[in-house]
Amino acid sequence: MKVTWLGQAGLLFEGKQVKIMVDPYLSDACGEKNPQSHRRISVDRRFLEMTPDVIILTHDHPDHTDEQTLSHFLSAESNVTVLAAPNAWEHVRTFGGKNNYVRLSRHTEWTHASGVRVIAVRAEHSDPTAIGIILDDGKKKYYVTGDTLYNTEIFEDLPDAINTVFLPINGKGNNLNVTDAVRFAERTKAKHAVPLHYGMMDDLTPENFTCENRVIATVYQEIPL
Repeated sequence: MKVTWLGQAGLLFEGKQVKIMVDPYLSDACGEKNPQSHRRISVDRRFLEMTPDVIILTHDHPDHTDEQTLSHFLSAESNVTVLAAPNAWEHVRTFGGKNNYVRLSRHTEWTHASGVRVIAVRAEHSDPTAIGIILDDGKKKYYVTGDTLYNTEIFEDLPDAINTVFLPINGKGNNLNVTDAVRFAERTKAKHAVPLHYGMMDDLTPENFTCENRVIATVYQEIPL
């Protein structure tokens, strides 16, 4: 699959028959409420004009379940499948319309008609219903941790042969700091480790994410995996 970083923790997975967005944050909603959270990278409106088949929301925080972004994709006439952690599900289903709102809690699996499977796994975050997800396209397994701290029970949920892990490194808001992110990535034994959740609302860089298998993404560009 083609994978593009949308900034913050947002990702776009594109297969031949499916487009999946994970935690898209394509507004400045957080900055409008708190000036210290103004986005430092402008929105690329190309992605707001897309029609995703599936949107995945790992938890109910405003940079992950963003009403302003979601309003571009969810309407009375749209037909999008939204897979959402329980608190995010309660929030997003108020959009209504023809969309299919699926409550995705830990250990729940959901399979798209194309064969791509989404599996919810544990996350350790301040939203107690937060999840990570395994996205399995039949060839590769991609692990998006969502916002999380290092919790040893998480690894009990993970499959073998993970191709890529995407994980936060900002160390704030109950997220992995860069030191624990390195430990976490190494323990997953993923072939590639992609740091996320930096540079949008802060001046952090990934230079201290020292995994040998790290892949540094560029916002709005395909990640070379």
